[in-house]
Amino acid sequence: MSRRIALSVVTGAIALAGAGTFALAYAGDQTPALTNSTARYTAPDGGRGGSLVFSTEVTTSSGVKSLKVLAWPERSGLAAKQPTAEEMTQAERAHCKPAGTGTVRCMYTAAVTAADAASSPHGSWHVAVLATAEDGTTTLDTKAVDFTVD
Repeated sequence: MSRRIALSVVTGAIALAGAGTFALAYAGDQTPALTNSTARYTAPDGGRGGSLVFSTEVTTSSGVKSLKVLAWPERSGLAAKQPTAEEMTQAERAHCKPAGTGTVRCMYTAAVTAADAASSPHGSWHVAVLATAEDGTTTLDTKAVDFTVD
């Protein structure tokens, strides 16, 4: 093999190794990603209770430590000042189960009584979500998904 070819091969290998190291370092620092978020609100009817069910998938390279959920009405004080990450740490926790490499599927369910439904604002609601990875990185989405209370 000529020196020129050998030098090109070595230079290429060094460049690829450097790019791979950069890609791994970048992947390790990624914040949690939320996908496939859904919310289903069922109003109480007669003697049957209602519910709010929220689900999402969270992907992060370091694993998911927690997922906090808060449903809030569009016509409220939160519309002007949406929840902060610090405030969301006090929200209720969703239950998460592994769903593949680096991904968990999380579900949050809240019972809705007839009294809850009667005293809740009707109209558009949002679900705010705070995902916290094992490495401490966070993702806050104050409008991860919407639903309607009639």
